[in-house]
Amino acid sequence: MKSRARITLVTAGHLSTCPRMLRIADALNADGYAIRVVSTRFLDWATDADTAVRRTRHWPWVTVDYSRRSGNRTRVWSGLRMRAVGVIGRAIGTAVPLSIAGNAYSRVHSELVRAIRREPADLIYAGTGTALAAAAAASRRTGVPYALDLEDFHSGENGDADPARDALAEKVERRVLPGARFLTTASEPMQAAYRAKYGVAATVIHNVLPLPSPPQPRSRPSGDPLRLYWFSQTIGTGRGLESAVRACGLLSRRCELHLRGREAHGCLDSLRDLQRSVAPLLTLEHHPPAPPDDMVRLCAGYDVGLATELPTSPNKVVCISNKIFTYLAAGLPVASSDTPGQRVIAEQDPQAVRLFRPDDAASLAELLRCWTTGDDAALSAASRAAWNAAARRWHWEHAEEQGALIALVRGALTT
Repeated sequence: MKSRARITLVTAGHLSTCPRMLRIADALNADGYAIRVVSTRFLDWATDADTAVRRTRHWPWVTVDYSRRSGNRTRVWSGLRMRAVGVIGRAIGTAVPLSIAGNAYSRVHSELVRAIRREPADLIYAGTGTALAAAAAASRRTGVPYALDLEDFHSGENGDADPARDALAEKVERRVLPGARFLTTASEPMQAAYRAKYGVAATVIHNVLPLPSPPQPRSRPSGDPLRLYWFSQTIGTGRGLESAVRACGLLSRRCELHLRGREAHGCLDSLRDLQRSVAPLLTLEHHPPAPPDDMVRLCAGYDVGLATELPTSPNKVVCISNKIFTYLAAGLPVASSDTPGQRVIAEQDPQAVRLFRPDDAASLAELLRCWTTGDDAALSAASRAAWNAAARRWHWEHAEEQGALIALVRGALTT
């Protein structure tokens, strides 16, 4: 009996906070590969979400633990090492070796390398920026080929907020991208950005989700509030939520704005203060984070999904928010900020995804008003268009999504 090819999948985050890598693991496992997952543990709430993910998966999964609760020794040591190596890296300049660049960019680079090497593999496939160097380093030490998933434009994630961090990401990318057996990325504009900067070719695999059963038709009794939904790992400033609150105030009708995620830096109190000032007819509701397997189901019952990303960094310009594909799978029409990345989806499905000017409350209010004037027939039509868009193109089982990934992996293992 022929043995199954062994693939080690790597993320420097929690697997529950990296739904893209979770889908990849599920797909490769279903296609018959012997997969093993390496991830990290450092956030208590995400560790609880990881537990929910584990209940329905049975492939080998190891974690690098640097949480305060159970991995504090590694947390302290890795923090000290990262700062020390960062000083060395800056002193060396552009010729910094990969081991130094990796440890300066990723807190647990060395621990990830050791975890990857612990078991034999035929292919190493890593996603998240701070896992890229670990995959390449483990590949060099074992002779096993590696592939990389570029979900974000990592050397442009911070922009003016932290240019030194982006410069460090660029040092890593210049060293590791050319040697990868294949590269995947998450949008056409992001693909073009990587090609322009490094001359590399990456295959676009969108952040689409498995297609669920069609949603039940929803009826909205006359006079019901408009229910808007937004989710992320973190509810913070700079996410376009202030404009969403102001837009609800301009609608002059009862609205509910539901936010799912962990609050950062008192953001909810600031949003509630703003709501009381400019949107007295708006009710603001907060919901806790949830495991990735539940995200589509949790959209049920809402009227419109908000993707309010702001083009505050080169990455935000070219990315497509995961929210858009989640909303479409749930049959929610999407109010999306007009960025080059998100415009790609709106141009293909303009009835399901409509654009407003980023951080422009009047533009968002005008969009919502077009969907909600009169008997809400326009909103019902937009909901049907959202589901149809997901069923036609924007789902994980599509040949250009999961099918493209499987073809890349098969090709890498037979080269």
